[in-house]
Amino acid sequence: MLCDGGVYEVEGGGFFGGPVVKGDFVCEEGEAALLAPVLPSKIVAIGLNYKAHAAEFDKELPQEPMLFLKPPTAVTGPGGEIVYPSHMSRRVDYEGELAVVMGREARGVGVDEAAGYILGYTCFNDVTARDLQGRDVQYTRAKGFDTFAPMGPWIETELDPRDVRIETFLNGSKRQDCSTADMIFDCFELVSFVSRVMTLLPGDVIATGTPSGVGRMKPGDEVEVRIEGIGSLVNTVTAAREREHG
Repeated sequence: MLCDGGVYEVEGGGFFGGPVVKGDFVCEEGEAALLAPVLPSKIVAIGLNYKAHAAEFDKELPQEPMLFLKPPTAVTGPGGEIVYPSHMSRRVDYEGELAVVMGREARGVGVDEAAGYILGYTCFNDVTARDLQGRDVQYTRAKGFDTFAPMGPWIETELDPRDVRIETFLNGSKRQDCSTADMIFDCFELVSFVSRVMTLLPGDVIATGTPSGVGRMKPGDEVEVRIEGIGSLVNTVTAAREREHG
């Protein structure tokens, strides 16, 4: 676990099995290579959940959360590569988002009790093949390529998610800048709604939607999702190697 600028062993039941106790010191934070902080059984993503994002696409505000799934094989961590699937797509976009990480099994949870089922929050990039999203009837292909779900750098367990700043930078240039206060459905409403559709397991992720300002990436680009109170998720875009689409 990360604590006080260092990496420590975890003693006790683990994050999903009971109280966690900080164990022996392992190394300084800067000396550790961070992987994705969780490998979920599923990633439930939310479409059009910011008022400004709906406006930029000239869409009416949804009356209920719009759900789709990303596969766990899409997960990559901080510093990982986003592989551009040029054999199928000519337009791949970043979408900086706040992600909820579940700490307990949740089924039919009420809004007022949802916070008790959440382990914490992390940065998420809902990478999207935008041309395929427009072409296909549903989002599976556009959102489901390997490496299309970067998340990290860690899970922040002490965050009030209702008014935090989300920024996305492409090669150092700011492209997204918004508060989660612009969400149509907040994190607790989303946990409740999704849990009434499907059972959420410990470690499952809800990607809560992206603000306005989404845009394209290309191989060689560096994209950073920065969230107030959590940190930064930085990834690079690379061209697919021949074996990945041959």
